Amino acid sequence: MDSLRFALSWFEPLTTALFTRNIPFTYRWRLLLLQPLAFLTYALKYLPYAISAPYNVIYIPTRSTHKLRALVFTPKAFNKGAARTGLRPLHIDFHGGSFFGGIAEYGVPFCEEVCERTGAVVVSTQYRHAPANVYPAAHEDAKDVVDWVLANAEKRFGADSKDLTVSGWSAGGNLMMVAGTRAKAAVGVYAVVDLRSPPDAKPKPAGFPKRDPSVWLMPLFDAYALPARAGGGSDSRLNPILKHTDELPRDMLFINAGIDILLAEQLALVSRVQRDLEEDGSVTGRQRRIVAKTFDKGFHGWLELPSWVIANERDKTEAFDAAIGFFVEARQRRNVS
Repeated sequence: MDSLRFALSWFEPLTTALFTRNIPFTYRWRLLLLQPLAFLTYALKYLPYAISAPYNVIYIPTRSTHKLRALVFTPKAFNKGAARTGLRPLHIDFHGGSFFGGIAEYGVPFCEEVCERTGAVVVSTQYRHAPANVYPAAHEDAKDVVDWVLANAEKRFGADSKDLTVSGWSAGGNLMMVAGTRAKAAVGVYAVVDLRSPPDAKPKPAGFPKRDPSVWLMPLFDAYALPARAGGGSDSRLNPILKHTDELPRDMLFINAGIDILLAEQLALVSRVQRDLEEDGSVTGRQRRIVAKTFDKGFHGWLELPSWVIANERDKTEAFDAAIGFFVEARQRRNVS
């Protein structure tokens, strides 16, 4: 039944457009046009692993009746029963998709590298999508995943619940923040951290195309956050840029695309937290860090494209190396401090 439900999720734009009540027509026709693209994207991400996958599939219970499909990666030495001492590090990854799409397979290449290069058990999870499920649905799912994974870390995964790192891509970079201080390090990749304004009102950086090819999707980009923004829009859970520094993971890295409307808000968050840490002056403040790494020629989503599409594969390698190196350094710093 769970496998059938996953297969049907490939047609979520279609079924949402046809059968979901109380959503405006402006969403419906866009979802119908989106369906072929969504199916093709999911096929490209899933089919390479359909026969032989580097992960196991589990279903995580939530506070509601639904379960969330997740992928679990374990280091090869662990799978072979090699001798090991102590518990393994733990990592949770949240895929992108602008809150209205995506599957856990989006992050397989990255999750594989995190697993093998850090020795961590990695969980890549899905969550509910807009417009059928608006805020706080995805955030509640993300919190339920973090809570469940931590509660079952040692018994189920042989992992240390106190050695958690997280990552997130686009919308997932927002959702990863639900881990808060339980995460020792976090890496957000072109993360959305400020949803107080609609997408078409965000500042466009130099080099951004005059004609945005995704303009027809703007209402869907905003479908998840719009109801919350209408109610005031000051919720720091939805807008991590409003979070107090003490609520954030100890170490944070933001990998940004230079040609992305989200660039300004990411840099604003980094700059504000850096000022907070400098003004803090305490030992705890000096032990924390937040940094940004910007790829000037990158655009939103470019790191998730197939290798044969990316003109500069070195960017992808550099970004992955930066993220994984950040996790390793964060653990080393934690062990020293």
